[in-house]
Amino acid sequence: MTITLGNKIGEGGCSEVFEIGNNQIIKLVKGNTSIEAARREYLNNCIAWERGLSVPQPFDFIEVDGRPGIIVEHIIGETIMERFFKQAVNNISKVDNQDDDIRLTAQQLHKVHNTLVVGNELPSQRPVIKSSIMSVNYLSEQEREHIISLIDSLPSKLCMCHGDPNPGNIIIKNDGKAVLIDWMNATIGNPEADIAEFIIMIRYAVLPSNFPENFKIKFDSNREKLINIFMDEYTKLSEITYEDVVPWITPIAARKLTADAIPEIEKEKLVQEIRRILTTKPAKVTQRRGDIS
Repeated sequence: MTITLGNKIGEGGCSEVFEIGNNQIIKLVKGNTSIEAARREYLNNCIAWERGLSVPQPFDFIEVDGRPGIIVEHIIGETIMERFFKQAVNNISKVDNQDDDIRLTAQQLHKVHNTLVVGNELPSQRPVIKSSIMSVNYLSEQEREHIISLIDSLPSKLCMCHGDPNPGNIIIKNDGKAVLIDWMNATIGNPEADIAEFIIMIRYAVLPSNFPENFKIKFDSNREKLINIFMDEYTKLSEITYEDVVPWITPIAARKLTADAIPEIEKEKLVQEIRRILTTKPAKVTQRRGDIS
């Protein structure tokens, strides 16, 4: 199969995305991503598509000049992160429109978590998370082992999970429909881990330097409000509460320290919060919405 790369329309920590015509794009992985991981993403995307979830239609898994590539439907729209940025540029003083995007995100994740999958179609969540945590060089061996013990103490579930539901992986099409992209980290496990991932992204993400300063200030003051809106919507749909998610936030924060796409300053914030919690006596750890664990 001959592929002619068109315009480069996106880039992340692990891949570059190019138009190839016929309403399709190809996602070519970078050197930090193995062919096995790329193939796993393609298969995960196929599973999600076959289950009727709102995801790009997958077409093929190929190699281009030695680079693994995933060919999928070209979704036309804006990511929630791009919508945040657009609002920052055009209407700095207003953040109310973010509320609908946040509720839509909760609705889409709930659909994923209630999608049935069979047997070993997807990897098991806990070994994946544990493996990532054990490779983190920002934490000591004792800290890593402590976090692993926290995971082992949590009840297990067998739900389909996306694994990386950040605002850059949710596209809002022109018709208002939300589409979930980037399925490399999909697993079978606890929905609370997905929710924790989203909460951490909102609470601790360092906004791009090209965002207007006034918007950064406004967004910072609204971070916890956006988390509350997300949890309000998700709890209405599932009865899973913020308190149910709390125990997962520390392990997921530790796993995020392996991500290539987040800046060092953000990782430093996560390390500080993880250590603050790990050094807090259990009897004094509260479950208010400002805590990381």
